[in-house]
Amino acid sequence: MRMKRILVNWELYLLMLLPVSYFIIFRYLPMYGVQIAFKDFSAAKGIWDSPWVGFDHFVRFFNSYNFEQVLTNTVYLSVLLLVIAFPIPIIIALMLNQVKHQRFKKFMQTSIYAPYFISTVVLVGMVFVFLSPNSGLVNHIIKAFGGEPVMFMADSEWFRPIYVFTEVWQTTGFSSIIYLAALAAIDPHLHEAAVVDGANKWKRVLHIDLPGLMPTIAVLFILAVGNLMNIGFEKAFLMQTDINVDASEIIPTYVYKIGIQRAQYSFSAAIGLFNAVINLVLLFIVNRTVKKMSGNGLF
Repeated sequence: MRMKRILVNWELYLLMLLPVSYFIIFRYLPMYGVQIAFKDFSAAKGIWDSPWVGFDHFVRFFNSYNFEQVLTNTVYLSVLLLVIAFPIPIIIALMLNQVKHQRFKKFMQTSIYAPYFISTVVLVGMVFVFLSPNSGLVNHIIKAFGGEPVMFMADSEWFRPIYVFTEVWQTTGFSSIIYLAALAAIDPHLHEAAVVDGANKWKRVLHIDLPGLMPTIAVLFILAVGNLMNIGFEKAFLMQTDINVDASEIIPTYVYKIGIQRAQYSFSAAIGLFNAVINLVLLFIVNRTVKKMSGNGLF
């Protein structure tokens, strides 16, 4: 019976073959190499024959002089992104949903979607150009109002605001798409009934749109927290300078320097595994909490 069902729906199973193969090849099979985090890996001996060292690499990382700095920078930047960048697409989606003029709505949607398709390398290059102390547009404006040029990219205090601002500018439009789709699925009769009852736009947003978005918000919030420690490596690495490194050195950039530049593969694997375990624990905790509070969860 089961085989007959598979044969009847063979197109669907064939369609699933590519993504399933991707996850098996690139997500599950590489897990075999995670064991080097517990070994003194040698390329000559290979993964299997390298000697076991247990948790030595983890202890070394916890006792390293920059452990607190790297962990603090990662958590601080991640929480900033979660607190600032997560709710803005919801607000934008709610605002766009209230726009009745279709041409203006399409123009605004296109305008806020466009930055998402800019390469991270190009984006960081634009940041350096606009914030240049000598020729940057921002400093020209500051000097026009009588101020002194600011060394934005050479000041560690400016790294996090610039990172968060560019992240919001680049991803808000694209992130709002799923919320707009959820709003489109809300029964319009609810709004019609609310208008008849005398509800204004604010009350309709508060009592119809937001409750309709809550399942989507809950799932995306769980995913965001479960990915809390995985800050984008490319942007942080490209924005990093020798002067702002005390604020820009996060776990992904630290793993790159240790693993790729210094060829300490076991040590970097241990740090990466530590990072992944934190994300996994956060995912389970937040999923369970959200599920108890709202009844919506990933599993």
